Amino acid sequence: MGNSKSGALSKEILEELQLNTKFTQEELCTWYQSFLKECPSGKISKKQFENIYSKFFPDADPKAYAHHVFRSFDANNDGTLDFKEYMIALHMTSSGKTNQKLEWAFCLYDVDGNGTISKPEVLEIITAIFKMINVEDQKHLPDDENSPEKRTNKIWDFFGKKDDDKLTEGEFIQGIMNNKEILRLIQFEPQKVREKIKEKK
Repeated sequence: MGNSKSGALSKEILEELQLNTKFTQEELCTWYQSFLKECPSGKISKKQFENIYSKFFPDADPKAYAHHVFRSFDANNDGTLDFKEYMIALHMTSSGKTNQKLEWAFCLYDVDGNGTISKPEVLEIITAIFKMINVEDQKHLPDDENSPEKRTNKIWDFFGKKDDDKLTEGEFIQGIMNNKEILRLIQFEPQKVREKIKEKK
């Protein structure tokens, strides 16, 4: 298949992605071509990633959230995403198994990467999520979750934690599996998206 410089995906990466994602060989090759068009170097920088995110949220400020998402996807911590990291990330957040999504969510909330989540880390991510919810939509949020602080307190209470406690990955995943309300609170789900989902039902 030749090397990646020629615009073809290496056989090893193709096989690994087919094993680890639900994408077909054809889909992966198509994705790869468009990835190279956007990123001729074969890698996405954090700034490029933030710009891609900005296109999805033109009337909000997704920079802080995009920064955390990027960090959680950058498996080898080199400050860029290669095609493999990008596709695994895309798979996990769109069609991955619930457990995979929750493992990724844990990485997202574990801001300092020490293997546990603290309440200030939850607040940091929730604050970044709030920057992506436009002011009009924020007005429609329930009173006990209409600010980053209130929402963080609500999440922390659901886990039954004191302010200075820490959450392990096992507790995080188990807590969400046991209480779907937590899942709703930790995700970014703007009003418009919810309405579109309702329309489809």
